[in-house]
Amino acid sequence: MSLLDGPDPRTGAETLAGHRRRLGPLPPVRADLIDTVERSGLLGRGGASFPVGVKWRSVAGRSGGDAVVLANGAEGEPLSRKDQALMWSRPHLVLDGALLAAGATGAGRIVLYVGEEHRAAAAALSRALAERPAAEARRFTLVAAPARYVAGEETAAVHFVNAGVAAPTATPPRPFERGVGGRPTLVQNVESLAHAALVARCGAAGTVLLTLAGAVERPGVVEVPAGTPVAEAVARAGGVSGPPRAVLLGGYFGRWLDVGEAWRLPLAPAALREAGATLGCGVLWILPAGASPVEETARIARLLAGESAAQCGPCFFGLRALADACARLAARRPEPDDLERLHRWTSEVPGRGACRHPDGAAGLVRSALRVFAHEFATAAGAGRRVA
Repeated sequence: MSLLDGPDPRTGAETLAGHRRRLGPLPPVRADLIDTVERSGLLGRGGASFPVGVKWRSVAGRSGGDAVVLANGAEGEPLSRKDQALMWSRPHLVLDGALLAAGATGAGRIVLYVGEEHRAAAAALSRALAERPAAEARRFTLVAAPARYVAGEETAAVHFVNAGVAAPTATPPRPFERGVGGRPTLVQNVESLAHAALVARCGAAGTVLLTLAGAVERPGVVEVPAGTPVAEAVARAGGVSGPPRAVLLGGYFGRWLDVGEAWRLPLAPAALREAGATLGCGVLWILPAGASPVEETARIARLLAGESAAQCGPCFFGLRALADACARLAARRPEPDDLERLHRWTSEVPGRGACRHPDGAAGLVRSALRVFAHEFATAAGAGRRVA
């Protein structure tokens, strides 16, 4: 059983009647639902890959019946399309997952937090709610998330719902302790919730949604079994459209990988950890051989520096310094120590910020320095030749 089984997801949103014919009614919330989710091994699909069952249990243990579920569909990652595609084509699966999570954690209120630019997804969810019984629909609130990279970070999402500011907040407390309205809050990616709806029906979560971009014949969203090698996932998108230079796995908070190491890599947690990679937000970006990896890394570093919440020095000043050094190297006008500084800064920045934004940005640049060592050294050498 997979998320996109049934009618072609490109044809529009599945109706409640079609959803019920395909999957049956919403399962009752059994006392062992969290145990079932834990046994399934389901990991979060929003980027952090945290065990879903553990997250549910942490909220259930504190809620006292007044918790909140925040279904996170902000999807601020520029390359990702999978959450939009899921909300647009299978809205009732997302709603089922949110209702099950609410039942398991003792939540009366459910917030659907959808990127403001994802209008088709928001409209599909609104229509789906109109098809639901009034008692169910009244539990939901649809909130438009601002179009910012950090808006999907869980504390930023809670902060926006509470105060209208999508900026990560210092911790503690974490949302599971005190979140929306001061209540224990489960912040869960919409794909994770949709998988939970399948787990409740069949006890397993065996697929992943991926956004294929770059040098592939058919860019877009595909669903593959967990553990599928990267090469096979790319084949689902028609294969490469030209010689690939590298693979960016996990989006802008992900890691660059050589084609040789990436192609054989199974999309499974243990194998990814061993390779120093992560599925992240499910992006596979194939960099074409003709592109400049230094220029592409500099562009991403600049975007991530611009998305800083400006709450701490490592993020505001550290990411700006990383982006400036990358930009000088990309322009072949580096300062003498830029390459050495990048190596040092990408080791010093992580773990020092108020949130994980600087960690993700530094990790991306650090992976570029490894995979594109020759190109970065050549760019640094160009500066020495000019001098």
